[in-house]
Amino acid sequence: MAQSTLPPVHEAWLPREHSLYRPRHGVRQLTAIICAVVFFAMPLISLTFGMRPTELENHRLASFPNPGDGWSFFTNFNGWSNDHLPFRREAIDAVNGISRGLFGEPPNLGRSPQQSGPVAVVPGPQGDKRQINPGVTIPLAIEGKNGWMYYGDDVVSRCNQARDLKSTMDQIRRLREGVEASGRKFVMVVAPDKTTIVPENLPNSYAGKDCMQKVNSELWPLLTAEKGVVDLRGELHARGQQLGKPVYPPLDGHWWDEGGLVLARRLAEAIHPTITRKWVTQPVQEYSIPADTPPLIGLSGTNKGFMYSLKPDGERDQTRNLSPDFNTPVQVGHATGQGTVTESVGMLSDSFTIRALRYLAASFGDLTVLHYGKTPDDNGRAAGEMLAQNEVVAVEVVERTIASGNNQLLQPAVVDGIVRVLKDNPIRK
Repeated sequence: MAQSTLPPVHEAWLPREHSLYRPRHGVRQLTAIICAVVFFAMPLISLTFGMRPTELENHRLASFPNPGDGWSFFTNFNGWSNDHLPFRREAIDAVNGISRGLFGEPPNLGRSPQQSGPVAVVPGPQGDKRQINPGVTIPLAIEGKNGWMYYGDDVVSRCNQARDLKSTMDQIRRLREGVEASGRKFVMVVAPDKTTIVPENLPNSYAGKDCMQKVNSELWPLLTAEKGVVDLRGELHARGQQLGKPVYPPLDGHWWDEGGLVLARRLAEAIHPTITRKWVTQPVQEYSIPADTPPLIGLSGTNKGFMYSLKPDGERDQTRNLSPDFNTPVQVGHATGQGTVTESVGMLSDSFTIRALRYLAASFGDLTVLHYGKTPDDNGRAAGEMLAQNEVVAVEVVERTIASGNNQLLQPAVVDGIVRVLKDNPIRK
């Protein structure tokens, strides 16, 4: 029997009744290819004509993927292309206008707050950390009274706890005891949530209100009972009364510079109680920056605040502007003279420290700051090695991540890793 062979023609050219006939779909394929090329090339085309993308949705623009990363180049390309599409801001504004104008509700953009900021990361039912009960999901941002907005994660952190408060306090205590056993001083400054300092502008009713209030009634008594924990609430309220407005902007989850000043002052006083007696501060420059909360639900907004001078000896301003990026250890403190802390300090922080950097630089002579967000990557080893080079261990942590029980720094393996390094490198007195 003669061996059958495939016909020497393209399958699309065979008679339609032939069993191997397959249509080419040439026009459809060509159209799809053209659309794909236009979509992915549009960012490059827009750059050619001088159009520059802007940062939206509380995260940095994705960088162009590295062709040397293999298949990751293709999987990461979509994120870069999305971030760099022209008219993206206008498109989001249009979607928001249509959703609110026609349906009376904000659009669901399918974004979560980025981990660069101090947000709670907690598991929830069916893997949705924002779902607190069947059919009840907390929005990314809560629209309150008088044009105010709040992080939805302030509520999620209380209603979907990964660990109970007692277990979290145990980790704080273990970290403090390990630091002190190595011969070092321990200070933890808790940055209050905006919902704690300015609750009056929350909606009268919102999903999760009951569990929010319940956890709050338990959280602060436990925190203030812990040795080494600094409570800023009273001073933040007092500063707001002096200003005639809260120290948190209406459209941002973080405090203004006034909160950063309070942080720097209380941290210095925790090391030397009377060191700030001659401190003099005054506003020197107004600034305007994009707000971080409105983009979470398709809006935009601006914060206007003031930067301050800080003269620790009452005469010489030692503030300086620093990069907000401290994902690797950054030497912040170079201050000298009366009113400045001379001990070497290693500080683990989150983004609430950003507004305090210029004031920490003016009041500490030897201060190194590191964001604790990546401490789980090596179970705290790198953080421990940085802290081991210092006499004082300082921690700044935002309230909501303590409430959630899933703060990266307070994971048992991370605490173990930091304490182990400090134990191996004690301070000899």
